[in-house]
Amino acid sequence: MPDIANRTCRATLVAVAAVLALAASPRLDAGQSAQSSGTLPKVRLIATGGTISNRSGGRLTSDELITSMRGVERYARTESEQFANTSSAALTLDQWLALARRINTLFAEDPELAGIVVTSGTDTLEETAYFLNLTVRSDKPVVVVGSMRNPGTLGYEGAANLLEGFRVAAEPQSRGKGVLVVLNDEINAAREVTKTDALRLQTFQTRGYGVLGVVDSDRVVYYRDVVKRHTKASEFDVSRIQTLPRVDVVMVYQGASGEVIKAMVDQGAKGIVIASAGAGATSGTQNEGIRHAIENGVVVVTSTRAGGGRIAARSQGQSELPGSDASDAGSQAAQRQTRRGRVAAEDLAPLKARILLMLALATTRDDGEIQRMFTEY
Repeated sequence: MPDIANRTCRATLVAVAAVLALAASPRLDAGQSAQSSGTLPKVRLIATGGTISNRSGGRLTSDELITSMRGVERYARTESEQFANTSSAALTLDQWLALARRINTLFAEDPELAGIVVTSGTDTLEETAYFLNLTVRSDKPVVVVGSMRNPGTLGYEGAANLLEGFRVAAEPQSRGKGVLVVLNDEINAAREVTKTDALRLQTFQTRGYGVLGVVDSDRVVYYRDVVKRHTKASEFDVSRIQTLPRVDVVMVYQGASGEVIKAMVDQGAKGIVIASAGAGATSGTQNEGIRHAIENGVVVVTSTRAGGGRIAARSQGQSELPGSDASDAGSQAAQRQTRRGRVAAEDLAPLKARILLMLALATTRDDGEIQRMFTEY
């Protein structure tokens, strides 16, 4: 009996000591523990500026943006670099090329890197995101974020958007979905998203198709996928593109003059995107300007200003210039000539059709190949 009592006492003392040791040890949350052991995904911030960093008295740096995110250590190991610190409208096309090259280099040189977050001003965020969607050569997530309010402004949402961007970039399900735009708790595809309001927080929306997913308090949730070619499946190699050719956008409006199109051609435009009325209509003397463009070897892409809808590639039996008279032989010959150099934008908005046309013209002048690209991308 005394031996049994002694063994029971010793076991009790060991158990008590273990409990006391556990209580005395530092308490780490799940994220901190995982980060210290190196198991969390590594996500890098590339800051370019924009409203999200536009603090009164000086813009926030990439490091300051990182420290603004409370709780990011639960989701990712963070890195940061300052690519630029300006408004999105001030970024040049050469900087676009440099940014895409930088992202490709980071993914190629660091296999441990799980994803990248890019900050951008919201004015041209959808354009930057779509350019990266066509030129990043990895299926790892690139997430573009911004904010509608300045730091220091009541209701500044930049830190929340940035944290959600890091969560999406660290999420394994984000892989293979192309470049993503994350603001206001929503995930949109770079190809489809549009800024729809000059001031409201819910400005970035995907009309017609809806969001890809949402970022909720418990997890990142996806509802659908992206089927058009992008990123790793893209044929556009920015390492071989030194400059992007000039492509202009022309709005169709009542009584518009074709002289504007002629001036663009004469000033060196290699491509022109027509933001047509409805499903392809032009107005005024714009058809004359389009003919001048095609005669001078300029590729003309027809999109729509309507905010939604698809412009289909026309068959050889259809007129390429709505409203023109193709009843006589001369007009029919002119129409056949005009069809060369004409491309349909499918459902791409005019701004994004311009980006795809720039990259297409950097690789080919064949309008048939360019039409293929608009169909696939």
